[in-house]
Amino acid sequence: MNETNETSKEDKVMKIVVGLLVIATVAALFFYSQTRSLQQNPNKVNEEKIAALVNKVEKIIALPKGESPAMATVTDLAPLAGNPFFARAKIGDEVLLYTAAKKAFLYDPKANIILEVASLNIGNK
Repeated sequence: MNETNETSKEDKVMKIVVGLLVIATVAALFFYSQTRSLQQNPNKVNEEKIAALVNKVEKIIALPKGESPAMATVTDLAPLAGNPFFARAKIGDEVLLYTAAKKAFLYDPKANIILEVASLNIGNK
């Protein structure tokens, strides 16, 4: 009985080890495929983030069509002090910049509201 009990314990340990190896292999393959995908298109994550933000904001306000905006996140209020566009901004707010349409939108993702809309004056055009 003792030998059978030891064999049973060894079988359980072996099954656990094999299970962990399978999980580790699947995880490694998943992360490898994700890394390869990002190497082929390094802007994919940023593009997806912008698309998700545009999708949220366009439910609140009409956004310019035919142009993909640049996006920025407010991370520091000090450099924005004195700029009326950012008067109500908080850390974590998002800015969508449409250069062709010359429009900027300040969006609060927590409250799901547009805080400010402004015209952009870019260069001498």
